Amino acid sequence: MPTAIYPGTFDPITRGHIDIVQRASYIFTEVITIVADNPAKDRFFTTEERLELAQDALAGISNVRVIPFQGLIVDVLRETGARTIIRGLRALSDFEGEFQMAFTNRKLYEQADTVFLMPSAEYAYLSSSLVKQIAHFHGDVDKFVTPAVARAMRQKREG
Repeated sequence: MPTAIYPGTFDPITRGHIDIVQRASYIFTEVITIVADNPAKDRFFTTEERLELAQDALAGISNVRVIPFQGLIVDVLRETGARTIIRGLRALSDFEGEFQMAFTNRKLYEQADTVFLMPSAEYAYLSSSLVKQIAHFHGDVDKFVTPAVARAMRQKREG
């Protein structure tokens, strides 16, 4: 199989994201994890922090690389020569928006294909938003993120 991209804001990267990347790494020769920068959204971590945390979290998967990107995902496909976008689906409620995005990407770049992967059941409920909410109220996020991400969240919250 060829190269695929897995785009996201990863603010922060969770064990659910890592699970999806691991699953994709079994299917594709290379998985390029795209740390997207969308200036219209408020972020907990800067792009540089999210990039570093994602690189750390995914370092144990040999056929994965992590890069930052700002712009359209189809431009990443063109630049990398990849044709496949990986998207994780946690629940049926995710499907409608992802379905719309997949067709829009294909309209913008007809070679674009989207592959939907389901996480392990233990991560089916997990989202970055949920992790940020727990951290905001000084809850324990250790079960949901890597130790480096948990440390960075505590430092950011206290700092």
